[in-house]
Amino acid sequence: MYYKSQKRDNDAELVAVLNHLVQKHPRNGFKKLYLRIRSAGYAWNHKRVYRIYKKLGLNIRRKMKKRLPMRVQTPLSELQCQNEIWAMDFMSDTLWYGKRYRLLNIIDEFNRELLHVKVDTSLPARRVIEALEQVCEYRGYPNTIRVDNGPEFISTHLELWCNKHNIMLDFIRPGKPTENARVERFNGSMRRELLDCHIFTSLSEVREKVEEWMFDYNYHRPHEALDNLSPVEFLKRHNKNQILSA
Repeated sequence: MYYKSQKRDNDAELVAVLNHLVQKHPRNGFKKLYLRIRSAGYAWNHKRVYRIYKKLGLNIRRKMKKRLPMRVQTPLSELQCQNEIWAMDFMSDTLWYGKRYRLLNIIDEFNRELLHVKVDTSLPARRVIEALEQVCEYRGYPNTIRVDNGPEFISTHLELWCNKHNIMLDFIRPGKPTENARVERFNGSMRRELLDCHIFTSLSEVREKVEEWMFDYNYHRPHEALDNLSPVEFLKRHNKNQILSA
């Protein structure tokens, strides 16, 4: 009954200061903003600042636009040998009961050979590197790997692995899948000839069918861009011609 309300000062100045700081430092949370306010010489206490902070909706997490470095278009060119350029891309599909799974496809652009398919429900950058290591053990390391801007491919882990083995990551421009046309065309063939033709009930069944289809694709399936030879036949002919010309 003895309490007398204190007339609060106008909050306009505090609102202006907060808005200015948020625009200048969009990733700073309340604590850092409050410390900036105090270091600027303002005497507002943390309870008052936090009240205005919530009133302005600044306590709601703001989604920031992901910024990618400049991507330069690299036109598709005639390749001279294997391991010159590999290409990687993801596909996704669902099992019979609705569970989604992903496939990581790795091809050699020279002879369109399917080097590896990784199948699982989750394929982070670490699993991508494991798949690459498996291929490199028997195939050797490529000069370049062409990829899109997916989170697994722009990962620091993959960048460090490529730097370690002197491999250049060639990123296509965002929204331009045709710049990775060879693996995109492969994905279409795999979708039509395998994924759309079977109903899978488990990941083990997917892996089994993928392995069977991969063998047929590499050793028997004719490819128009390879003079109607299979990827392995085309590579054998190329190596034979190289020996004869030497």
